[in-house]
Parts: sequence; structure tokens; C-alpha cells
Amino acid sequence: QVELVESGGGLVQPGGSLRLACAASGITFSRYAMGWYRQAPGKQRELVARITSGGSTNYADSTKGRFTISRNNAAKMVYLQMNSLKPEDTAVYYCNGVGPGVVYWGQGTQVTVSS
Repeated sequence: QVELVESGGGLVQPGGSLRLACAASGITFSRYAMGWYRQAPGKQRELVARITSGGSTNYADSTKGRFTISRNNAAKMVYLQMNSLKPEDTAVYYCNGVGPGVVYWGQGTQVTVSS
């Protein structure tokens, strides 16, 4: 059974930092491209950052320079380090895994940036 389980969300003040983690099971993790997406109330789900199986990364323009995605294949983990957080970063953040002909999603973790 495939599972992607996010953790690390919470409430943080503007300018603060959070580190999200996603634990994967049931997949050959090293072969999957992994990503983080987010969905704010009333908005569509959008890409935050993605990392390929080979370690190449790409980011949404709104998160470049503030967020960093990384992965640990041995631990089957993908991380999102979020710095200089802004109120507009408030959303549910979802872990995503893309493999051969399949796409998996986690249940999401809430990130709220507010003073």
C-alpha cells in the first residue's frame, strides 16, 4: 500500500521558517519525482517545488529563493524548507509522487502564516 505522509505544518509568524517532511512507503522511492503543492482556500492547487529522481529541482516563481526542496532516498523522505514566510504562503501543503504511469498524493498539512 502506497502512503505519503506529511508533517511539520503549523502556525508561524511572517518572516519565520518551517520545515515540512513527507515520508513515503510502498514505492520505489528513488525512481519517483517528488513534489510539494499547495492549495489556499478558494484557489486551485499549485506547484510549490519539485525534485526529480536525479535531484534536479524547480520552483514556483513565488517561492524561488525562499523555499528549498530536498530528498533522502535511503530514508524515503522529501523535505521542504520554507524561509521568509509570508501570509500568502498560507495553504494546505501536499506531498506528491510521480512514477511510471502513477501519481500519488498525501493528505496534506496546514501551514498558516499570521501574526
